Amino acid sequence: MNRSLPTLSLSLLIALGSAVPAHAGAGVRKPANGKAQVVAVSKARTAPVANLRVRAVQPARVRPTAAAAPVSFGQLQGLHGDTDPLALKSSVALVIDQDTNEVLFSKNPDAVLPIASITKLMTALVVSDAQQPLDEPLTVTQDDIDTEKGSRSRLAVGTQLTRGEMMHLALMASENRAANALGRHYPGGLDAFVAAMNRKAAALGMRDTHYVEPTGLSSRNQSSAQDLAVLVKAAYGVPLLRELSTSQEAMVEVGNRKMQFRTTNGLVRSPQWDIGLQKTGYIAEAGRCLVMQAQLAGRKLIMVLLDSTGKYSRIGDAERIRKWLGDSGLAGSAATALRRAS
Repeated sequence: MNRSLPTLSLSLLIALGSAVPAHAGAGVRKPANGKAQVVAVSKARTAPVANLRVRAVQPARVRPTAAAAPVSFGQLQGLHGDTDPLALKSSVALVIDQDTNEVLFSKNPDAVLPIASITKLMTALVVSDAQQPLDEPLTVTQDDIDTEKGSRSRLAVGTQLTRGEMMHLALMASENRAANALGRHYPGGLDAFVAAMNRKAAALGMRDTHYVEPTGLSSRNQSSAQDLAVLVKAAYGVPLLRELSTSQEAMVEVGNRKMQFRTTNGLVRSPQWDIGLQKTGYIAEAGRCLVMQAQLAGRKLIMVLLDSTGKYSRIGDAERIRKWLGDSGLAGSAATALRRAS
């Protein structure tokens, strides 16, 4: 019987020999992050080929670096350094009497900033002006997918809803694909729709306002608090927009199943608020935004809050304003309220 080791082919010997360096040195490996790293290789005595063990080198752990917090246009402009009597987290705020246009509270009202999904108020207003049939079915397509921010949507490509349902979801739940679909189905398409948005803004006297798309995902959709107060007042004049924007929830049929959507504004559910129209908005460049028409102590008020920091800070700011108005004696003149605030 032949007791010698099995004979290995020359190619196998070469392959095994190259797997482990014969003497100490440094090797280079490329981990998952794609960056080459130098790793030490220890000396090892030459062993019989049959007993050779090859140990895989484990990639080094790389600790992820903390992502930088997004900076809004308001922060870049230094607006958050401006203080106000109510210590608001929003860098821009405006409260006016809807009937008299009397200013009750003002903070950087002329600052022109991205307005995020507040855009959808103008989207709905233009659709309403066009008097397109609300029961006409619209279909979500690839063109409605967000390539600007990569945001998600519950409305998959192929979803078919009526124009009225699309408007409802855009205003109440801030559905971006619904808003874009409304623009695409405008006579002349999306470009004609955006042109109509800008014409409407000009007709309302919104001189600081410009739109490039109907969702608010682009930071190039910009306006000022003064202009947005005008928009809120105009939108409030349309009963359908009042109804849809202040709805708490909606159930829609998507294919063979029903899907429930809820409002993005928790104040709509609060018994302390009587809200006639509202819209929230957020992108990193705009911060947290909120516009509302609300009735307090018998007066109709329009509130605009832009570039608020923190997930719930715009709601907190609205509550601070409501409390201040109550403590100031809202039934009195705005001038008296402003004197008390200062």
